Amino acid sequence: MNYPVTGIHHITVCASSAQEDIDFFTQVVGQRLIKQTILFDGRYAHYHLYYANANAEPGSVYTTFPYKRVPGRKGSGQIEATAYTVPKGSISFWVEHLDRHKVRHGGKKERFGHAYVRFEHPSGLELEVIEDPNDKRKGWTTSEITRDVTTHGFYGPVLSVRELAEQERFYTEALGMKKTGVDGNAHRFEIGQGGAGKTVIVMHEPDKPQGSWGFGAGTGHHMALEVGSDEELAEQKGIYEELGYTDCSEIKDRNYFHSIYCRSPAGVLTECAATAEGAFTRDEPHTELGQHLLLPPWFESRREEIIAMLEPIRVPESNGPVKVEHALPVSRRTDATFVGGDKAKKN
Repeated sequence: MNYPVTGIHHITVCASSAQEDIDFFTQVVGQRLIKQTILFDGRYAHYHLYYANANAEPGSVYTTFPYKRVPGRKGSGQIEATAYTVPKGSISFWVEHLDRHKVRHGGKKERFGHAYVRFEHPSGLELEVIEDPNDKRKGWTTSEITRDVTTHGFYGPVLSVRELAEQERFYTEALGMKKTGVDGNAHRFEIGQGGAGKTVIVMHEPDKPQGSWGFGAGTGHHMALEVGSDEELAEQKGIYEELGYTDCSEIKDRNYFHSIYCRSPAGVLTECAATAEGAFTRDEPHTELGQHLLLPPWFESRREEIIAMLEPIRVPESNGPVKVEHALPVSRRTDATFVGGDKAKKN
């Protein structure tokens, strides 16, 4: 059977303060802020910030909802960490770099023969850099993070589950992944040929309490897998339903991509996403990615109201330009309602 999923599209988590998040990802992780927008669902205006590699390509896009109003509860059924690839031999740089920025980390370790370091975002989110000599995607560089040590994009998400068997069935039968290895309690699933941007690591942790599923600071929200088109989203929804995974959403318009969502048996929310025409440059040129707050057409008339709800932020000067542009298609949604904001309450 040919499955629509071709790799990782993006990973979405909940941070805390927006400025703290921007500073950490641009200065410590060395990512490019490629999009300032807002959460498209619900009654409140929250930032939705996107970070990526130099080419802003799917498979490198990490998105955050700064959600300091509500703390999350870390546990199983969640994204435990997000792993980025870095060049072979660069782990020693990353240990020193994290120490220099006083970032908590677990030191150099190894999983499936790859050296990696896990470290902590200020909100409690966990990330990894893992050596992969085969990843040739173009990383973003900063004054501290040069091309020979930069992150290229995702290796993949690291998930925590209590029940492994049904989660394995979901990945292999519903999404077409192959199980390709076990290292202790780590189980590796790969899409297609596997490797960077096509790997999911599942940590079997049967005694770990269930984590929260809603928006909450310091927790992962969902992993998104890439498919080629809206037609393939519909095909994937059909595969879910014929296997009995009947809680899959309808196709949702996320402006930069279209998506369906399904809660996997172990609890991890799994999105499938088809990139829209123009992708992340459909509403601003590649040279200006991440410089301005961008709203989808259905929110533009509420701009002043929405800005008043949001924490003021500053984009670092290092978030500089690269070259390439795309057309600007028109989105389909026409309305929405907000009733409040995500500002911290004054005492």
